[in-house]
Amino acid sequence: MKSILITGASSGIGAETARVFLEDGWRVGLMARSDEALKRVAGGEANAHVLPCDVTDAAQVDSAVAAFTQAGRLDAVFANAGAFGPAGTPDEIDIDDWRALIDLYVTGVFLIAKAAFAVMRAQEPQGGRIILNGSLSAHAPRGPGSTAYTTSKHAVLGMMRGLTLDGRPYNIACSQIDIGNAATPLVSALAEREGDAMPTMDVRHCAEAVLHMANLPLSANVQNMTILATNMPFVGRG
Repeated sequence: MKSILITGASSGIGAETARVFLEDGWRVGLMARSDEALKRVAGGEANAHVLPCDVTDAAQVDSAVAAFTQAGRLDAVFANAGAFGPAGTPDEIDIDDWRALIDLYVTGVFLIAKAAFAVMRAQEPQGGRIILNGSLSAHAPRGPGSTAYTTSKHAVLGMMRGLTLDGRPYNIACSQIDIGNAATPLVSALAEREGDAMPTMDVRHCAEAVLHMANLPLSANVQNMTILATNMPFVGRG
């Protein structure tokens, strides 16, 4: 049975991805801060493992990964935890809010990738797959006032490329999925905040795209995938 760890698994894209992988017969480790929310997503499934964890805390990440991998190898990780964070022009963004966003989207992604890389490098047979949840904002800003979020997602793109090179000698494949406006509570809250009526797509399409990436043999890799609502104005944006 293949196994995957999913961060941000308590709601939205992470929760739906966990459900899709469970349906496909994977052993799934669900990571997020809320134990109760994770238990609701797990729904009592025998192959769902609830791992409460703050992804910005290195000790908690290492402990969760160690607990999950005691039962066997780690085939894949989906680094998905996140929030949109502060909006505004640079002079309006509080530095503590900036640091919190970078801690979540950059350090948090690095910590789960670091822990997974160590396991995948050491296990036999060697290797595994690390998938990062990027964003269209890794390529072009969502719009004015999005400097903090855009910066964090450009950093994730750079991290994916670095991990790709570092992973090659150890059969560790790294890739990124850039998602545009899935119908999740997070996107709904952003649309309400910005007065934005952007088109959305069913979140299940995103989860199934991640499953496709993870089900490839390690001899093949989707380096970057962009999935978005068809009429979302990504081409021509920025």
